[in-house]
Parts: sequence; structure tokens; C-alpha cells
Amino acid sequence: QVQLVESGGGLVQPGGSLRLSCAASGSIFSIYIMGWYRQAPGKQRELVAAITSGGSTNYADSVKGRFTISRDNAKNTVYLQMNSLKPEDTAVYYCNLVQLATNYQSWGQGTQVTVSS
Repeated sequence: QVQLVESGGGLVQPGGSLRLSCAASGSIFSIYIMGWYRQAPGKQRELVAAITSGGSTNYADSVKGRFTISRDNAKNTVYLQMNSLKPEDTAVYYCNLVQLATNYQSWGQGTQVTVSS
């Protein structure tokens, strides 16, 4: 029902910035939660940031103050602005959508973020 396509990943030095984009297509119902997850080698996938259809946001403690999740309704896109990047931020980042009425989930294919000098 909903297709998610991430972009914006790449290689960046510590202290640098990247902006990830998640473009959604298909039917999106009014009540939803969209989030960015990441999975580092040998680690479980973890929630980085989330935003609700009402505009509330939530962040992992490890990224609070450095990352910002936002949305552009006109472009049907969610963003993750990542500043002051650290090597421990290195992971594959995935966009996720949950529609609460049906518990339907959609995942993007992921985009690699590598923070290294």
C-alpha cells in the first residue's frame, strides 16, 4: 500500500552532517507513526527518531540534540537531519511507517551511513 524510498546516505567525517530523505508513495491514512531506524553490524535494529501524524517527535537518547526528524507534506517526504555525526552513528538507516488503524507496516530498503575519518 505504501512504498518508502530512502536517499541521502553516504560517507562523512566525524562532526559532519547528512540529511536523509524518505519519500512515500501510495495511500497514507491520517493516523500514523513514521520513524527512522538503524542497524549497525552485529547489532539489533534500533529506533532513532519518530514522528506522528499529529507532529509529535521522539528521539533516542544517543541522538537527541543532534538529529531532527521532520516532514514536508507537500512532497510527501520525511527527513532526518543528522548533525555532529559520530563514528558510532555508522549503520544502515531504514525508514518505517506504521498505520495505527490496521497495524500495517512498510519499510524502506535502507541507506548506508558511514562516519569515518
